[in-house]
Amino acid sequence: MFNLFKKERPNYPEFWKAYEAKFQEELPALVSQTTFVVLDTETTGFDYRKDRILSIGAVKLQANELNVSETFEHYLQQEKFNPEAVKIHGILKEEKAECLSEEAALRAFLKYIENAVLVAHHANFDINMINSALKRMELPKLKNQVLDTGYLYRKTLLNSNLINKEKKYTLDEIAEAFIIDVKDRHTAIGDAFITAIAFLKILGKLDKNKEMKLKELLKL
Repeated sequence: MFNLFKKERPNYPEFWKAYEAKFQEELPALVSQTTFVVLDTETTGFDYRKDRILSIGAVKLQANELNVSETFEHYLQQEKFNPEAVKIHGILKEEKAECLSEEAALRAFLKYIENAVLVAHHANFDINMINSALKRMELPKLKNQVLDTGYLYRKTLLNSNLINKEKKYTLDEIAEAFIIDVKDRHTAIGDAFITAIAFLKILGKLDKNKEMKLKELLKL
């Protein structure tokens, strides 16, 4: 019987179908076998409904090691511009770096991340910015599992009497705690590198014997 209320699946573009198909593959059982993509975005502001992404930086972690041969860094063409945000990230409206359209950058990003577990510091913001860009392209939200280094860092401090369970640790505070160089802070690729090193330090505390299951990490 014909169902008038059945919603037909949109005919998504081939690059989205290729991205979706990656999720038919099971993720590895152990954290030490998992591919993580650590990412950061620089934006025109903090409102994911109104602001726009100016650059995306990402690095891959495989077998608990940083793969420096597979990095992702793209600047995006955007009409919206906020002079106040330039004070933070230094990206000018007439950026000299080669810029991609938002669609081309997101298409390349989906190809890069595949079904990897995503990691970011205060991840909600970056993921919401990317999902808003996908929505403008009439595409669904990201399908990847996501981890937040701010949240995981607090988990490493649970046995300390000094922990403030309500505190949201900044990336600078975590970098200082782990003695990580922050010279490229506030560039997307620089912050992605700093977050990746912090994530490896966090894993070193949470998964000392390299036997932790990915499901356990995702449920922390």
